[in-house]
Amino acid sequence: MHKQINRYTLILLALCVVSLIIFLGNACFNTKGEPREAIVALSMLKYGNWILPVNNGVDIAYKPPFFHWCIAVLSMLQGYVSEFTARLPSALALTAMTVAGFRFYARRATAGVAMIAAIITLTNFEMHRAGTNCRVDMVLTAAIVLALYALYRWTERGMHGLPWAAVLAMSVAFLTKGPVGVLLPCLVAFVYMWIRGAGFGRLLWKFALAATVSCVLPLCWYVAAWTQGGDNFLELVYEENVLRFVGKMSYSSHVNPWWYNVVTVVAGYVPYTLLVVMSLFVLKYKKVNGKPREWWEKFRTYIRNMDDVRLFSLLAIVIIFVFYCIPKSKRSVYLLPIYPFMAYFLSEYVIFLAKQHLRTLRAFGYVLCALAVIVLGVFIAVRTGMMPETIFSGKHAAENIAFMRAIETTPLGVIGCLSVAMPIIAGVTFIISKRYSLRSQIISLLCVPFAIFFSLDGWYTPTVLNVKTDLGVAQQLCKAVPTGDMYWFTRKEQSADPIRPFTVNFYLNDRVKTFDDFRPASGYLLTSDEDLPVFNERHPGYAITEVADYNHRSCDTKQWYKLYKFKKME
Repeated sequence: MHKQINRYTLILLALCVVSLIIFLGNACFNTKGEPREAIVALSMLKYGNWILPVNNGVDIAYKPPFFHWCIAVLSMLQGYVSEFTARLPSALALTAMTVAGFRFYARRATAGVAMIAAIITLTNFEMHRAGTNCRVDMVLTAAIVLALYALYRWTERGMHGLPWAAVLAMSVAFLTKGPVGVLLPCLVAFVYMWIRGAGFGRLLWKFALAATVSCVLPLCWYVAAWTQGGDNFLELVYEENVLRFVGKMSYSSHVNPWWYNVVTVVAGYVPYTLLVVMSLFVLKYKKVNGKPREWWEKFRTYIRNMDDVRLFSLLAIVIIFVFYCIPKSKRSVYLLPIYPFMAYFLSEYVIFLAKQHLRTLRAFGYVLCALAVIVLGVFIAVRTGMMPETIFSGKHAAENIAFMRAIETTPLGVIGCLSVAMPIIAGVTFIISKRYSLRSQIISLLCVPFAIFFSLDGWYTPTVLNVKTDLGVAQQLCKAVPTGDMYWFTRKEQSADPIRPFTVNFYLNDRVKTFDDFRPASGYLLTSDEDLPVFNERHPGYAITEVADYNHRSCDTKQWYKLYKFKKME
């Protein structure tokens, strides 16, 4: 058994490297979210402040620094922060969580169920996207899930001593995004042990002690950061951790109704939600009899008789989901910690369908194969010039045409050809697997979504998204202003969540500062035609000369950038 688990672990590690890591640096930053995090690590290395670094001249990070520490440390090996090193912590976090989840379930269920669950974890849309992005969410998710695994092992040992592995994971989660990283693991494990009959008083002081110890390391950073940032830092902490939860932030932040979480989980678990929907039409349903009180008693009996690891996984899903339905601020990535536990149940469901409704499982595979064929057909049509530009209309027509032309003209190379062909190869393998064992059919089915993500990451996504990036503007700005700071201005009102040219600033090594905060006598100004009249109105007495029009709509601010030279008149 141990040899099998170790062999599967090595296979899973190889899949993680291929699926997550090898293409991390292919796409340039093309949204404000990634460079906003990367610039924090860049400023750590540039200015040497690892406690409360400042970027854009005035900004401090909204989140604790563990994620940025990881980027900075990994970037030290090459001497600078790149797209690859900025995304690497997320990829490593998903790898660690996937492997740990496999080993956790392999020892408590079967290696087959655990392996399917691990691959489902890797190949659903939301988890894969978070694992290849420079955002804090994947590191937070991995820390919370690893803490849950460690707390479960602690309960198996009778909760003797302190769960030091869980304490370390919760400390990392706290240092990644705040106290929610301690609250959620303790809450899930507490409820699980309470249902299993443990005394409330003993549970309370045990988990209170574990949670308190988990706060020691984060508290050290908070004190050091408060020493540097003062009241402004405390106000930011209060807003991000308290006002965000109660929906009273100074700016609107992802305010959505409770059912938004249902929609995001359904969408986030693509393509496997399609399998679930398809299977609903072939299942046999029993007629519901009895009164609500009888239903409740049957439900309680079912919960009491449930296997420990299944109950723990179910509680993790329900408690975390309900918790994130409470605050007004909701995002799809907040629910990532429930995805590995959902994958466990989906794994069992896949095996059930394979044994009882194999045709449904194969129909799902055929749908994925058809999708792969359609994508390849569109690709061939675009590459051969058969797709006319007139198919696009509306305000995004120019951008869509640019995407299409990038697919048409970007050289493929060996890796590109392999990426484009991979879904077809996987689809053919799945189709011919019908003549082989049930195990081989399941494996070949799971290879299809894996191949689709490989194809997207290896060629399609970077080819399309690199059209949007502000890297080209940053390179031209560097030629126009080789050294020194330059300034940026927007007509939009400043707020607690101000607009910043994060991508340009990242690629210019944090040389862009906000004009309103510094108001220099002379220099270079990055702004747009719409903003320039407002600049002249707010800051009279400056002589403005246009230097360059970059004819590019920023992926961050959505403005059309122009560079001006300014000088205050005496």
